[in-house]
Amino acid sequence: MRNNILAQSLRKSLEGSDKTAEVAAPSPAPNADGPKSLKSMADVLSSVSAQAPQDVDPAEIANSEIADRFDVQDGLSDLVESIRSSGQQLPVMLRHRRGAGPRYEVVYGRRRIAACRALGIRVTAYIREMSLDEALMSQALENSARLERSFIEQAVFAAKLEEAGFTAERICQALAIDSSTLSRLRTVVRDIPDQLIQRIGAAQGIGRRPWMELRDLIKGASDKVVKKAVSIVPESGSAAERLEAVISALSSGTINDEPKAQRPRPVSQRTVIAGSVSCHLATGNLVLRADRKQDRAFLRYVEEQLAQLYSDWSSAQAETTNPLIYKD
Repeated sequence: MRNNILAQSLRKSLEGSDKTAEVAAPSPAPNADGPKSLKSMADVLSSVSAQAPQDVDPAEIANSEIADRFDVQDGLSDLVESIRSSGQQLPVMLRHRRGAGPRYEVVYGRRRIAACRALGIRVTAYIREMSLDEALMSQALENSARLERSFIEQAVFAAKLEEAGFTAERICQALAIDSSTLSRLRTVVRDIPDQLIQRIGAAQGIGRRPWMELRDLIKGASDKVVKKAVSIVPESGSAAERLEAVISALSSGTINDEPKAQRPRPVSQRTVIAGSVSCHLATGNLVLRADRKQDRAFLRYVEEQLAQLYSDWSSAQAETTNPLIYKD
């Protein structure tokens, strides 16, 4: 029943997309079949709904190649109790897998499978031959219909679909989002390091604004700052609290890069000796200046005394450096 309703919903969206296309672009004529990927998945779900579900040993089920949730154990206790008291109401979707190991791979329903594992019971499942492409699209469509993903889970899943070769148009169709939303999802995953995202967690109930704020704060940060940000994520508390802790630390500058030590600039000092005579002392330089004509003779006098001044200074330095040298 569940899959039949979802299939009908997809077909309605196909009809709606055709009507929109007729208004926006009367020529050429719209494709009567609608987007190919959605039509294909509607056909898949319709055929599955006609099948009888089977009971499968959870040990025979492997995880999907691309997960759309960070942690299926998060908040699982309520689902476990629901299945314990009322049974598994909605079958999961599995596909056959090849090679060694479990016979099946989950397409969607990972939390229901985890709950059945916790209860030690078999999983009620539809089983179908599916390509990876069909499985990922079906996974995206089914979970989008149930609205279980958080904003950051949606962003990470969209990035994984893109890495798997899905076009932007198909990702938008699968996740029921528009292109501007997809663009925001891309920038968040691109600019926030994955290790920080995973450390914070899914943050259920937290929308895009805090994640966009974190993106602006961490974008282009050095490896040192990223490591600090990861290290200060609290072990306890909710994912929302962990996210807020990182944003607060970055906003306050407590974990930002320390400013590079700057070389001291040459110190310049001006000392007025008397009247118009002054000297300017800078690193490696001493400039004497006489602003009045009658004082300029003093500059000549200093010049004549420089050799003696240096000799006297050198002697004084030698006595300071070698205090055991005595003079008769």
